[in-house]
Formats: sequence, structure tokens, C-alpha cells
Amino acid sequence: MNQPNPTPGGASSDRTGRFVTQPNGHIAPLSPHMGIWRWHVTMTASILFRATIIAATVGVLFVLAWLGALAFGPEAFQSALDLAGSPLGLLVFFGLTVVLFSFILNGARHTYNDTGNGLTVKSATALSNIAVWGPIPLAVLFWVVLFATGRVSL
Repeated sequence: MNQPNPTPGGASSDRTGRFVTQPNGHIAPLSPHMGIWRWHVTMTASILFRATIIAATVGVLFVLAWLGALAFGPEAFQSALDLAGSPLGLLVFFGLTVVLFSFILNGARHTYNDTGNGLTVKSATALSNIAVWGPIPLAVLFWVVLFATGRVSL
């Protein structure tokens, strides 16, 4: 009887018959599941990038509602402006600002990675930390400027 060997291409604990030898000599499954990987900020950045696409889609619905209010006349448009200027509206727009900055930073990270740069563990971690944590202070700074210049008020 043939015994499976723990080399690339087969191992006794491998259900798919696909293993890969890592640079340090460790043999691991080709496509490991979440139980094997420990959480890392690059995973968070990747998931957040997908979440920002969904949130941006919701933002487009607000733009469409604003255009609809514009089409229905001055009274509907004024109601839309009143809602947008309310604390709830400002909170929604602040959230969409965070989404916008997240989308920009994550997109820049992906574009930089697509050039073959920033793929070492150290640089990937740094870029991911910027993409995960950067949108919040950028959005706060953006809204501080809006309030300070009188463009937005409560």
C-alpha cells in the first residue's frame, strides 16, 4: 500500500492533496482557512475596502434622492436640504466622508501594490494601518474645516 508523504503534492492530513512548501521549509495547505491564519491588519484593510464599496453604493442612493428632490421642485428640495442639515443628516454625511477617505486610501494602497511595491510584511502592514486608521482623522479634519469656514453649521 502506498503511504502518502508530507511533501508538496500530498500529505496524510491533506483532504485536497495540495500542499505548498513555504520559504522556511514549513509545509502548509495551499489554501489555508481562517483557523490557520492569525488576524492581521492587512486582512482588516482588505475587508474594509470591500465594505467601503457597499457603503459608497448606499451613498449613491442619497445622491439619487437629492436629485429626485431637485426634480420634484423647490419644496421637496428644501425638505431634502433640511434633512441633510439636521444632526442625523450631518452624521450620515460624516460617515460617508469616512467611507470616501477609506476608499481613496485603500485604492491608493491597491494601486501601489499593483505596481509590485509595498509587498513586504513591514510595508504591507504600514500601508494597511494607514488605510484602516487614516480615514477617521482625515474625515474629522475635513469636517472641522467645513464648520470653521462656515460652510456647515448646526
